[in-house]
Amino acid sequence: MNNTHNVINDLLVNIFNEILVIEQNALKMGVFSDVTITEVHTIEAIGLYDSKSMGEVAKMLGITVGTLTAAINNLVKKGYVERIRSQEDRRVVKISLTRRGKLLYRIHKKFHGDMVKATVTGLDEKEEAVLVHSLERLEEFLKEKYTLLSKGNKE
Repeated sequence: MNNTHNVINDLLVNIFNEILVIEQNALKMGVFSDVTITEVHTIEAIGLYDSKSMGEVAKMLGITVGTLTAAINNLVKKGYVERIRSQEDRRVVKISLTRRGKLLYRIHKKFHGDMVKATVTGLDEKEEAVLVHSLERLEEFLKEKYTLLSKGNKE
């Protein structure tokens, strides 16, 4: 690996770790000390406006409905999520965020928005396009590897 590759590797590892530490510390110290990062990502998947089915949210998160059910039970107990039974078909249950859940969603979204703003500040359109292209390639690589690993086909 050449020096530039070493620098990129170090930056990616450090950025990933810093984001996790910052998010975890912000949760521990703040009003939302009762939620985990995983629960925040579940809240993010549910979204602000439309209620969603458990299947929709589970698919977005790449987990089973059974795994999601356990997480939603905890988030309901903590007051972040509510279950809404369909008036047309009482068997259908949708989930949506409570006021508290929406507040957490907005705060988390702002953190990510600030992070993106700091990343692109000072870049021209061409530099932004290169950054986007590079991140898309990284995302594709990670998805391919994750898909292979989750299917048990380790390469």
